Amino acid sequence: MPPSQINCGNHHQWQLMNSKSYRLVILSLYVAMALILSYVESFIPLGPPGIKLGLPNIITLISLITLGWPLTILVVVGRVLLSGFMFNPGISIVYSLSGGLLSLLVMGLLLHFFKDSYSLILISIFGAITHNLGQILMAAIVIQNASLIYSTFPFLMLTAIPTGLFIGLVAKELIGLLNKTTIFNRLNS
Repeated sequence: MPPSQINCGNHHQWQLMNSKSYRLVILSLYVAMALILSYVESFIPLGPPGIKLGLPNIITLISLITLGWPLTILVVVGRVLLSGFMFNPGISIVYSLSGGLLSLLVMGLLLHFFKDSYSLILISIFGAITHNLGQILMAAIVIQNASLIYSTFPFLMLTAIPTGLFIGLVAKELIGLLNKTTIFNRLNS
């Protein structure tokens, strides 16, 4: 049904409904893109098991900037659950969810408190570090071995810095390119 035939009361209500619909479309695209990147990432070996580039975090960062943290929670949870059920069934969902949500919390707080002078690259690095920390904390809880934190975290932190840097650079470049389009104009209307 064309917009002219929908009875929304007034033009402002139509714009609001259209904006909500547009956000839902963008949210769905983000989940799909993060899911695809998660699948692609499974073919990129970086060394020991569990070490990944964090390609889906490109979408998480873009979603944080364009949609804000409440909707980005849906992107992270949707991607983790879908990729977990499709590619990595079992306990990996719990590890991914704990890392993803802790990372999102830290990145969201950094964006909130430093919104006028944030560095997407530094936020990405902190996100990568806290993602690893969240997974290690969950693993320590699951296997009931706190020493795992001390023995594994330093190594994972060292791998998180270059991967977080790479993801931050890619996300920053993509945000710059996307800002040259009209894709996000309707998200903030």
